[in-house]
Parts: sequence; structure tokens; C-alpha cells
Amino acid sequence: MTTVLLVDDQALVRVGFRLLLESNPDIEVVGEASDGRTAFEQVAALRPQVVVMDVRMPGVNGIDATRNIVAAFPDVRVLVLTTFDLDEYAFAALRAGASGFLLKDSGPAELAAAVRTIAAGDAVVSARVTQRMLELFAERFPGTGQAPDPDAVHPRLASLTPRELEVLRCLTEGGSNAEIAAQLGLSEPTVKTHVGRLLGKLEVRDRVQAVVLAYETGLVRAGSS
Repeated sequence: MTTVLLVDDQALVRVGFRLLLESNPDIEVVGEASDGRTAFEQVAALRPQVVVMDVRMPGVNGIDATRNIVAAFPDVRVLVLTTFDLDEYAFAALRAGASGFLLKDSGPAELAAAVRTIAAGDAVVSARVTQRMLELFAERFPGTGQAPDPDAVHPRLASLTPRELEVLRCLTEGGSNAEIAAQLGLSEPTVKTHVGRLLGKLEVRDRVQAVVLAYETGLVRAGSS
């Protein structure tokens, strides 16, 4: 059973999402919150596996709430909800530690699938949206104003093998394990192993955080993939 906390300042929105999610026998909504402060308190009390988080709320917004929750409860995953797929708030939430985001007008099956995916430890952000957001906000990353030196390795990446660096570059393009395997001429289980190892070495929660780190360290730059 996947347990979920719903966070949105609109009660009707929370009711709608509760009905949608609880129509799935493997998902249970264990609580609700109308702002980021209450969300943190509810996470502390209920320890849900996934927090479905609105970003635009009065008081403590979803970005700050995500940052606080991820820092205090590393095992809790955050799925951000946004109205626009290129919302700056959604991007900021990803940098704060969210494991992905979804449009509020997504279908019921898509919402349930996203909750399951994040609960399983993966991320939910489409390749198109990941790439486009990183391009739009590239100026926020240090070191991306110029092409990275291909011979220079940032200290954060120094522990990665050449193959793991290749896989990380492929992740920035939004590739699935199967797509990366085809691109690099590897088996899918081998790619899965490389992904797991690089996430561990980089001490990041999932693919989204690994992609953000790749841009922050200058391994790739917006528009270069």
C-alpha cells in the first residue's frame, strides 16, 4: 500500500485528488494539509511515502515545504503539482528536492502512476520538460555561461567512472534505461546498475537530482544535449 499526503490550499482540489487516488486499491490518502507548515507537521506525524504538493500556497509555499520535508525526512518523496508545465515554481521545487512534477489537469491514471513511480524511488519528469526547464533557467546555474572544459571534472563528479559519466550525460537527455542501453550498446540491466551506482556516489535521491547536478557542475550545459 502506498501512503499519500495531499497538500493544496484549495479544499475542493484536495477532495478531488483524494477521490481519484483512493479509487486505486493500492493507494491510501493518510492526510491533508492546506499550507507548507501544516504539511511538514503532517509528514512528521504520519510519515507518508509520497507527498502530493501544490507549489503556490499562502504562508509556507510548496518550494520551502519541499526543501524542509526532504531535509528532515529523506525517505519521503515529493510530487509537485503545477498548472503550467514550464512553471518556474515547479523547477525551483525540483532543485529543492522534489522527485518530479505533474500537471494538475493530468488524468487519474497518470496521477496514480506518478505516485507509484515516485514511491518506488524513481522520478517523474518528462524528457521534454526537463530539458526545456533547464534551458529556460540555465543562467541560474554557476558555470553554464560557457562551454565546459571536456578534460576538467568537477569534484562532485570525480568518483564517477568514465562509463558512469556517459550514463549521466544520457540521463540529461531524459533517456530511459532501455534508450540509454541502445545508445551506448549496453544491456538494460547494466545501465540500471550504472544508474544506481552513480546516484549513490553523487548522493542524490533520483534521476532528476542527478540531471540538475550535471548542469550545476558544468558536465553539460543547456542546449548542448
